[in-house]
Amino acid sequence: MVRGLWQQVEQRDPFPVRDPDPADPDCDVCGALVAQRAHCYRLGDLSGVVDRNVEIRRHPHAEEGR
Repeated sequence: MVRGLWQQVEQRDPFPVRDPDPADPDCDVCGALVAQRAHCYRLGDLSGVVDRNVEIRRHPHAEEGR
């Protein structure tokens, strides 16, 4: 049996990990990043969403107290 080059592929969730919450909700930087992420979602800019999530995760609030 000859198969075509194109086969149906199972669609996966593009974001298997949920969006991070800011460590300090009162932080202006965290608030701006969350707003930018929401804007990227509205535009359909998934690369921008991922970039903002990385910035939120790397923001230094998680390092405080060490």
